[in-house]
Amino acid sequence: MNLIEKERLRKRLERLAWLTDSSIPVPGLNARVGIDPLIGLLPWFGDAIGALLSSYIVAVAARLGAPKSVLMKMGFNVAVDAIIGVVPGVGDLFDLGWKANQRNVRLLEHYIERPHQTVVTSRLFVAFLTLLLVGTVIGIGFLGFWLVRWLWLAVSGHGSW
Repeated sequence: MNLIEKERLRKRLERLAWLTDSSIPVPGLNARVGIDPLIGLLPWFGDAIGALLSSYIVAVAARLGAPKSVLMKMGFNVAVDAIIGVVPGVGDLFDLGWKANQRNVRLLEHYIERPHQTVVTSRLFVAFLTLLLVGTVIGIGFLGFWLVRWLWLAVSGHGSW
């Protein structure tokens, strides 16, 4: 892919991110939303369409050569937007500030301008997220163990701990 094609793709992503995240001014507020929250008004179906549009940006970033750590951070942004977007009302308010598509386009631009720095910060983010996930799983495991142990002791009559 030559430089002109890459620049054209990057501009297309910027337009898509603007359209989905910031193309509509909100009357009475100094804020903008895009078509994403409007599409999201269609329960489940709308949020799926929004996630597909967001996934297109991630797919193009992969075509442009973004490394896995950057793509994972972009995927996180899309996942947060999709998961919170499912909650009626809350998801639409969340879209006022989160703007996953514009975050992802900025992340891609940072990668193009400063690849080493962006890869390092993305790897640190992925490592932190992984540790958080592992810690959560271990914590839930311990809570489950202590709950089962407490129930066993209560049922068997061996006292409390």
